[in-house]
Amino acid sequence: MHLAVAPAPLGRGEHPFAGIDTVSLGYRCTHHASSNHATHVVLTKER
Repeated sequence: MHLAVAPAPLGRGEHPFAGIDTVSLGYRCTHHASSNHATHVVLTKER
């Protein structure tokens, strides 16, 4: 799963993975890169 997150002033913000334990579901971060405009995160599900 590739997530691209860009900062935007939208109220309090949302936490899209709040309450979800991605590690126990078998996901791990396999790549991440940041710039002034966005953060890119790749989550990979382990088999």
